[in-house]
Amino acid sequence: MKDENFLKENNARQLWHPMGHPGDAQANPPKIIKRASGVTITDIDGHTAVDAVGGLWCVNLGYSNDVVKQAIADQLQELPYYSAFTGSTNPSAIEAAYAVQEFFAEDGMGRVFFTSGGSDSVETCLRLARQYHRLRGEPTRTKFLSLKKGYHGTHFGGASVNGNNRFRTKYEPLLPGCFHLPSPYTYRNPFHETDGARLSQMIAEAMEDEIAFQGANTIAAFIMEPIQGAGGVIVPDASFMKLMRDICDRHGILLISDEVITGFGRTGDWSGARHWGVKPDMMSTAKGITSGYFPVGAALIADHVAEVFEKSDAEGAIYHGYTYSAHPVGAAAVIATLAETQRLDLKTNAAARGTQLYEGVLKLAEKHAIIGDVRGGHGLMTGIEIVSDTAAKTPMDAATMARIHQTAYEAGAMVRLGMHNILMSPPLTITEAEIDTILTALDKGFAAA
Repeated sequence: MKDENFLKENNARQLWHPMGHPGDAQANPPKIIKRASGVTITDIDGHTAVDAVGGLWCVNLGYSNDVVKQAIADQLQELPYYSAFTGSTNPSAIEAAYAVQEFFAEDGMGRVFFTSGGSDSVETCLRLARQYHRLRGEPTRTKFLSLKKGYHGTHFGGASVNGNNRFRTKYEPLLPGCFHLPSPYTYRNPFHETDGARLSQMIAEAMEDEIAFQGANTIAAFIMEPIQGAGGVIVPDASFMKLMRDICDRHGILLISDEVITGFGRTGDWSGARHWGVKPDMMSTAKGITSGYFPVGAALIADHVAEVFEKSDAEGAIYHGYTYSAHPVGAAAVIATLAETQRLDLKTNAAARGTQLYEGVLKLAEKHAIIGDVRGGHGLMTGIEIVSDTAAKTPMDAATMARIHQTAYEAGAMVRLGMHNILMSPPLTITEAEIDTILTALDKGFAAA
């Protein structure tokens, strides 16, 4: 590796970073994270911090799981790559598909289509949803419904069903036939409704109205996150996803649960949909499937949907896939990660430490008036909405948010900014003491603002 002076001099010079302005990255060089161990990261200057972001909602096992690292190394020695397109496969891919299907059997998932990440998984679900209806003799079902504030990746399909305009407007026109319903966001919604159950019913009525307007026979699928992640950790009322499932069933619309963030224990259960007692027709997954150690995702298909493909004529052929679908090294990482995830019972720790983090932030909200809303309480997903005027709910300015972020980092915690929200999703292996470190750092960050 080049020396530290070289790295600092070339930071953001050649590399364009995702989700930011390239000029800003050059003017304000990003932190160079050089090492990580457990749930702690260390930058190039030797400063350490608890990673309250978990990489990017993904490093569920922390940074030091030798079992997964060894599985990757062993597979590189035996078979570093081979295609999984029709006509060939590899042992790790077969075993990984079995392990994933077993993991989500309770959710009704019977088939696995491996991808390179979450955006790929969403794209796969959207495409298969359209093909499913064609196979059933309903080729007019091409449209998609989704929620505002939802995040479903950055491919054209995913961006089209995304519910946040900053991922959309610069790249329009996007995929036609995508329509958005209000988010179950009690702090801000067009109905000014703060009761989650009533808001859920209002959104259900809006969905029925949209279906009637579009025509049920034109809609392929409704996609939602069981808990909206990048949109600000928006936790719906317990009734919400069940209402959506019922509406989809009555109108022949597939329900896609985007579990890229919420899968593999982050919500305190193995899937977000299971948390609400709902069985989807498809699930998009990634992130925790390898704890971020290798880029892998998977689209999961329920048995009744898979049956339509498998019993069809030649039209059921799936002409879709990725060079790295079922990559043997990635598959080996999946096998080891799922085994470790279950062995360590990460969902139980996520539930306990998530409650600690959520309740700790609620106490901070009593102390700091800039905290407008606190969301979470379901596993290790916590969102804090920062405002400059509590009564008017005025979003905090970017400079103040940056000051909070930097002060918290200096105090020992890396958090993530999502506009005027602070988003936290630490590794599911985090300890009680490390949660306390995050809370102390946040306290100092809010005080600095």
